[in-house]
Amino acid sequence: MDGCRMNCELLATCSALGYLEGDVYHREPDCLESVKDLIRYLRHEDETRDVRQQLGAAQILQSDLLPILVQYPQDKVLFDAVVRLMVNLTQPALLCFGKVPADATSRHHFLQVLSYLQAYKEAFASEKVFGVLSEKLYDLLQLDWEQRQEEDTLLIERILLLVRNVLHVPPDPTEEQRVDGDATVHDRVLWALHISGMDDLLKFLASAQMEQQWALHVLEIISLMFRDQSPEDLAVLGQGQAGAEHGEDTRELQSLRQRELAEKRTRALQRPYRHSRFCGSYVLQGLKAIGDRDVVFHKGLHNLKSYSHDLGKEPRRVPRRRQAAPEAEVPHRSARNVRLFLHRFCRDFLEGCYNRLMLLVKEHLVREKAQQHDETYYLWACAFFMAFNRRRGFRPELVSETVGVRAFHFIEQNLTAYYEMALMDKKEAVTWARRMHLALRAYQELLRTVQEMDRSPEPAVRDSSQVIKSNIFYLMEYRELFLTLFRKFDETKQPRSFLRDLVETAHLFLRMLERFCRGRSSLVVQSKRVRRKKQPRAPAAPQPPSTEELQELWAGLAPQLQACLQGEVPLPEDVVPFDAASETPVEEQRAEALLRIQGCLRDARVPQALRLLRSARDVWPEGDVFGPPNAGPPEETRLLQDIFFALLPQHAPPEAEEPEEEEEAEEEEEETVQVSEKEFNFHDYLKRFACAPVVRALVLLLRGYPRNTARTNHCAARLLHRLARDLHMEPLLFQLSLFALFNRLLHDPAAGAHQELVALAKFILGKFFALAATNKKAFVELLFWKSPAAAREMSEGYGSLREGEGAGRSRAPPWTPQEEQLLRELYWKYKEVEGSDVAGAILAQLPAPGRTRRHLVKHLVRLGLIGSARELPRQRKGTRIVLWTQEQEEELTRLFEEFRGSDDVLGRILQHLTARRSRARVVDKLLALGLVATRAELYKKRRRKGQDPAPVPGAPAALGQDSSEDGDSEEEEEDEEEDEEPMEGPEEGAGPGLAQRLHQEGLAGPLRWLQSCLRRTAEDREEDGASHPAPLVPLSEENEDAMENRRFQGLLRRLGLRPPESEQETFWRIPAALTPRLLRRAAASITHRGPDPSGSPQGLPEPPQCPRDPDPAASPQPPDSESEEPDPSPPQPHTKRERDLDSEDEASGSSGPAVPPEDEELQPLGRRKRIRRVEEEEEED
Repeated sequence: MDGCRMNCELLATCSALGYLEGDVYHREPDCLESVKDLIRYLRHEDETRDVRQQLGAAQILQSDLLPILVQYPQDKVLFDAVVRLMVNLTQPALLCFGKVPADATSRHHFLQVLSYLQAYKEAFASEKVFGVLSEKLYDLLQLDWEQRQEEDTLLIERILLLVRNVLHVPPDPTEEQRVDGDATVHDRVLWALHISGMDDLLKFLASAQMEQQWALHVLEIISLMFRDQSPEDLAVLGQGQAGAEHGEDTRELQSLRQRELAEKRTRALQRPYRHSRFCGSYVLQGLKAIGDRDVVFHKGLHNLKSYSHDLGKEPRRVPRRRQAAPEAEVPHRSARNVRLFLHRFCRDFLEGCYNRLMLLVKEHLVREKAQQHDETYYLWACAFFMAFNRRRGFRPELVSETVGVRAFHFIEQNLTAYYEMALMDKKEAVTWARRMHLALRAYQELLRTVQEMDRSPEPAVRDSSQVIKSNIFYLMEYRELFLTLFRKFDETKQPRSFLRDLVETAHLFLRMLERFCRGRSSLVVQSKRVRRKKQPRAPAAPQPPSTEELQELWAGLAPQLQACLQGEVPLPEDVVPFDAASETPVEEQRAEALLRIQGCLRDARVPQALRLLRSARDVWPEGDVFGPPNAGPPEETRLLQDIFFALLPQHAPPEAEEPEEEEEAEEEEEETVQVSEKEFNFHDYLKRFACAPVVRALVLLLRGYPRNTARTNHCAARLLHRLARDLHMEPLLFQLSLFALFNRLLHDPAAGAHQELVALAKFILGKFFALAATNKKAFVELLFWKSPAAAREMSEGYGSLREGEGAGRSRAPPWTPQEEQLLRELYWKYKEVEGSDVAGAILAQLPAPGRTRRHLVKHLVRLGLIGSARELPRQRKGTRIVLWTQEQEEELTRLFEEFRGSDDVLGRILQHLTARRSRARVVDKLLALGLVATRAELYKKRRRKGQDPAPVPGAPAALGQDSSEDGDSEEEEEDEEEDEEPMEGPEEGAGPGLAQRLHQEGLAGPLRWLQSCLRRTAEDREEDGASHPAPLVPLSEENEDAMENRRFQGLLRRLGLRPPESEQETFWRIPAALTPRLLRRAAASITHRGPDPSGSPQGLPEPPQCPRDPDPAASPQPPDSESEEPDPSPPQPHTKRERDLDSEDEASGSSGPAVPPEDEELQPLGRRKRIRRVEEEEEED
């Protein structure tokens, strides 16, 4: 940008600063005001940073600001203003633009600002500039806290920020193409900083007790000073030039010399020839050209090995999203005098500043006093200075602050956070991967430091290392870290250096863990297991009980009803059937009272049902719906029996209105973490690394074996050797890309420097050709990455793992020929049925348990009955009926005309529709037929409180409704996942006979315990609104013996309970598919009808009762029945495990009479609130 294009006001302001004559700068009278004006202009620059670019093009900092800073340091106000302006001008380009711009125009401005910053950095490579800054900073630090003003504190911070900004400027790769050992601009800046004494001031700030607030600034400056340095090279620098540095150069020269000599020998062995045009032509038999003929080769035979069909083709351009991630830093070896100065700085910093500074920085990070991502400087310092200490005569006391379990935890937490952010923030994945790399290096140095502590001659240091290792090897997070990083490695986001450090760290961790386990007979570690339970959005509607079940249940209720009618059992006094404050119409509250009476009877709560009947008779005496006012016990018995057997309309669950083509929302997932302990087996842990992602990452790293260090190649080869030799999984490495790498390695003239890789290649190739002699498909297997199961099949024979041995195989039992024949017959039977779920119908008819829909569909595909699983899709809710027939439209019109005067037109129509449809589709059809103009006409109407209710139908009419009204809810949606096993409900009539025999065998106690568990689980599922598998945990010896009884287990199977599926489960479980009604029915079926074998007095037969009654009654129970004391305190939330244990404790307790709760009045109020909430949800729908 030329000066003539500079803004006029900006140009005039810059001219008013002064002028440089020789080495003397003459400032103008308005110099201070001009500097302040430039600060104000920078504050109001636009998004292209035009003011910054104009000042950089005019070289204001080089020609004006630096001379003013050097020649007028005594003018405090001017010096402060110039430092403020330079801090603003030198701030990083990333801070100016926020991020690297993507569009071309903004990126051009970004690169322009970056070029000006690089020019500023070169201008700061002056001893005079840093001398003035050091003197000013020294004078300010000499002031005590009482004498230091706020302006002095700000000036200290600005000087530190200025040094930070100058060191932060990246090098220009086009200008600084220098060899190792030559001084770069960064080296000259560091040398000027050293000559001026600024490094001593930094060490003072890091160690002074009164300067704690500058800890993060100092650490950031130090990290920028050592940006291009290697801690290993700096640590061995004091050993002389003939040390490791000279040895590494010698090895590189020897490798290059071997390649050169091999090429020279190859050229010498070739026969002399003239132009290739006269070398003759050759036919390559067996290698086809474009047509059917063989390839004709027109070059010399010495070029035959390099022939390929790809010769002459243009290489395919790799898309940007698939290109490998660039390396963050290019390693550079600075000038020797600079490295010597940095070596002394590291030594002094470790001895006097490191522990204190890292403690302060850690405290700022934990208390969130630092800025965002400042923890990266802490991670860098841990990795750098611990590596320097390790290579320069290991002294653990110098790095004691960052060695320990807390340091491991802090680094692991940050590494995991960076990993999760890299997966979520796709746009900034490269930045998060760079931070992840810093955390991985720090973790690696921690492991190496602990390894060095094992070799220490001091017993206290060795004991400390054992404590640290026992802690990190015990926790699961540290063991699973490397597996996670291997599996999620992405070469487009993470550079090759990250993979190199990951392989080296994983190799070190495995070696330390192996040695730690080798010296112990057993090692107990922590294990965590995450279980995800999916909950449907709404529970499925329970199925109504059959007539036989109702008759059996009524027979058990009759004796208790007679006792209540005769006054032997007191009735509760707090049952209220009517809520005057509710907005629900009186007619609906009366119908709700009938439903509540029926629910109490079917839940074996006879006292509540009788009290509710009498209270409702007092509230609604007209019409004798609840009996005449002077009804006696026989009339009340008959009336309760009619209500008990009546088919009353149930409340349908509200259905969300959604379009037809929209799929259901995903079910909510609940995650529970189960923590346990187990014995650790190193061999089993090593098997976790036997997977395709780990092998693929190792092959990717070994592709650059000529550029890798000897340690990197050793670590990669050792990991592959562990998988192939220690685990006997050689087929896992039978992959074409790895074999191509072996071929390149074996033909490399410098292969002598990689003897370990050559030995591994020969071993793997020998195993492959030995297997290929027996398995002719081995050559095809080279094209695919293999899992451990596939590798085992490749060596032992295909089909050897079909019995569920391999991971990912089905747990279902194999299909027998008889079952396959039955499957074919059922498929052809249900295939022709229109509108039916073929897979669901077949699954219901299969006799063998343990089959899931997924297993069934897969086997149908295997048998060739269907082409793919898409031919048998799951039937979604509301998708069975799509088109309206003419009869259905006429029925809808008739129902609309019949119920158009009612309060809830749409609800009445949905109750009487023959074909079940959602509310949304019925509303759309009514609008399409023109029966309503707007949706508002179908809204539910509310009656005013003063309005007279509609005439009440009689009791017979209420009890004799059509059975088609029962169960008007939508069809149950399949909430069973593909991998879940189907659950069966309790068989009808299965419990009483077998339970009677178990009573006679002396298992009355376990049966009462089982009955209590079933009832408690039913109530838990009603309260929670969701169903989860509940384990049956026997705590007493009697119950444990019963669970091992074959007849008792047969009873559990008939009741629908599920046995343990695998070795991971110990207890029987109550499946989630059993509804509360089915659980209560199962509990009632095992009720003892005869005399108690224990010799208790005879009494009335025990009716099935709910253990925790929502409407409790202080009624005594028979002596031989199970009783539970309700907790008078408000119910507290408990886990399923706690509730199951509570049920067992109560079941094993005494069977005395139940104690009524103290706050019984709160429960009817809560029930009224629940009823009101359900009705409001129905009105909203």
